[in-house]
Amino acid sequence: MIRLLIAAPSPLLRAGLEALAASTPGVELVGSFPDLSGMEVVRPDVVLAAISQDEIAPPEDGSPPAYVLLGAGSRPAWTHDALRLGIRAVLPPNASPAAILAAIEAAANGLVVIEPSELEALLFASVPAPLSSERPALTPRELEVLSLMAEGAANKTIAWRLNISEHTVKFHVASILTKLNAASRTEAVTTGIRTGLILL
Repeated sequence: MIRLLIAAPSPLLRAGLEALAASTPGVELVGSFPDLSGMEVVRPDVVLAAISQDEIAPPEDGSPPAYVLLGAGSRPAWTHDALRLGIRAVLPPNASPAAILAAIEAAANGLVVIEPSELEALLFASVPAPLSSERPALTPRELEVLSLMAEGAANKTIAWRLNISEHTVKFHVASILTKLNAASRTEAVTTGIRTGLILL
């Protein structure tokens, strides 16, 4: 069963997408909102959204859901960043119900729906260079946050331990993920151990 969340600012569009989901076996509609505000509560497998890439925040914990963007024009550019955000398909606003359902199923199975004309752009897109043998340049505070992440501490606990705000912790976590080219906290910790930033 694919847990689907719909995010579209237009009530009319949402109603149409809800009807499509309700009539499709194997799809469970777990939420329908004008934006992504309800996503953290329902934890969907796939988000069918009439939004742009700019409205998608990088994941703080774990892996992002798979996004199927509807009517987003030519955005996003198919790059490493778009894939890391969880974007798996970008459909035109006049996409047929069959095309939408096919994209949802593909995204739920970890596949990327991409036009042949865009494939070359993805293959030759700028991808962050792999980490060198040298240690990544993290600030002393980021090293403290990374060490606490390795202990399994949540953002609230890290904020309390370091006497900083939870918002500041989120900023540091995002910076760490970027510097380590990590898609999740677990990957960041693994990279930290491998590069000697964290001593076990």
